[in-house]
Order: sequence, then C-alpha cells, then structure tokens
Amino acid sequence: MSEAYRSFIQGKRLYKKKEFLKAAMKLEGSKRLEPKRASIRELLAAAYYNLGLLEDSKHNFKKALDIDKSNDYAHFGLSLCLARQGDLDKALGHIKIAHAMKPGSKLYKDTLQRLKS
Repeated sequence: MSEAYRSFIQGKRLYKKKEFLKAAMKLEGSKRLEPKRASIRELLAAAYYNLGLLEDSKHNFKKALDIDKSNDYAHFGLSLCLARQGDLDKALGHIKIAHAMKPGSKLYKDTLQRLKS
C-alpha cells in the first residue's frame, strides 16, 4: 500500500469521525504525493469546507474538476462554497450540473431547490 493511499484512508476515517482538521492534515500529505487524484482533492475540499476554509475548499473542488469534469460531487461542493460566499448565480450553475449528472440524488435536488429560493 502506497504512503499516499495510507494517508488517504486515514484522512477518510478521520473525516467520517468529523475530525476535519486532522483529516485535512492527513489529506494534505496525500495530495503532496498524488496531486492529480480527484478523490483526494474532493475529500480535502470537503474537510476544508467543514472547517469554514472556503477558499481552500473552493480551490480543491476546482482542482478535482480540472482532473475530472464529470465529478458531480465536486460540482456540488463548489456550489456550496460559492453560495456561502454569496455568488448564487455561479452556485446555481454548478448545482444544476451536479443534479443533471445524478438526477436521482435527493441531496442535489434539495440543494438546488434551496438555492433557487
């Protein structure tokens, strides 16, 4: 098992335990070793979002999308960041993309409705 993968798994466990700062620290290590892994960028972005570090979160969601334009969760996460920063037009654009990619997602549907109101 590679060091990057080991750190990713540890970061994922910490994230699930809502230990977002510790998760971000582990995931930063993974990112340094594997900067082009969308899964690492996505989870790191989510950890930063939960820490209230919106610029870091947004940066990593964008990097995940640079790696894989069809990453619906990265579009969703980016929409949350943009909405919290008051950029509702761009937030709506990204949540619409996520919802179109996974129309059965209740989370995406509910977020889209909330952002529209």
